[in-house]
Amino acid sequence: MLKTSKILGLLLVLTLNGGALAAEGKVAPPQAASLSYSDIADLADASPLILKVRIRSVRTVELPAPEGSKTRVRYQMVNATTLSLIRGTNGIAPQVAFMVAAPPKAKMAAESALAPVRLRAGGTMLLFARPAARAGQIQLVSRHAAQPWSEALETTTRAITAELLGANAAPAIVAVGDAFHVSGTVEGESETQIFLKTATGAPVSLSVTHRPGETARWGVSLGEIVDETAFAPAPGSLLWYRLACSLPPTLPDISVRTLPLLDAESARRDYRFVIESLGSCGHTL
Repeated sequence: MLKTSKILGLLLVLTLNGGALAAEGKVAPPQAASLSYSDIADLADASPLILKVRIRSVRTVELPAPEGSKTRVRYQMVNATTLSLIRGTNGIAPQVAFMVAAPPKAKMAAESALAPVRLRAGGTMLLFARPAARAGQIQLVSRHAAQPWSEALETTTRAITAELLGANAAPAIVAVGDAFHVSGTVEGESETQIFLKTATGAPVSLSVTHRPGETARWGVSLGEIVDETAFAPAPGSLLWYRLACSLPPTLPDISVRTLPLLDAESARRDYRFVIESLGSCGHTL
C-alpha cells in the first residue's frame, strides 16, 4: 500500500478537472456508452493530447476523508501502454500513468444505474488529456476523458481533430453581436445579417435571405466579407458544432437595440429559423 504522502503528491499532478467532486467524497457520474459528435468535439477541443492506450494495471487507493466528510476518497491509479497518438505536438511516452475517480463498491454499483465504466487491465481506451508535470504522466481533461476505444470513436475523433488543427478551423463562438435587417425592392424580399463574436476575434456571420416564391435560405460566412453564396453547415461538422452548441436559443435584445421595431422582429424571426435549422446540439454527457 502506498503511503498517503506519496498518493497526495501524485494527486497534485494527475487529479481530474472533476476533482472538486471527489474532494467532497462524491463519485464521478457515468461515462456514456455511446458519445455524440458534440460530446467528442467537446473532449477533443479541450485536449492537447489524444491517445489510444492499452491498460497494463489498475490499482485502487483510498485517501482519508476530507475535512467535514466521513467518506474516504477512492481513486484508480492506472498505468497504460501507448498504442497511437492522435493529437500531440511533442510526442508521448511509450508508457503513461494517470488517475481517475474509482467506481462505487459492488453493493453501491448494483444499486445505482450511475456507476461509471470500470477500467480493467487489458482494456483499450481513448484518452483525452493534457501533459502533466512529470514525464510519462498525463492529466485527463474531464471525468469523461477515458473512453472505451472503438473504431467509430477513433474515426470521429480523428476527423474532428483534423478540422480543429486545420488552417481555416471554425473558431469557438462566445456571443452574438449586432444584427441588421434590410427589406428588398419587391414584396417578400429581405435579408438579415447577424454577426458573431469568437474566441479568436475571427469574423463569423450568419445571413438569412428571403426571395418571393422561394424557401428562406441561410448560410454562415467565415471572413470579413459576408458571402451571399454561403451555405448552412452540414450536421456533424466542426462549424455546425460551433453554432449548434454555442448560440443562445433566442436573439439577445442587445443585438437589435438599434433596429426599428419591425426590423428587430424580422431579425428575431430569422434567427429562430437558423436555430431550428441547426437542430439540437446533441450533448449526452
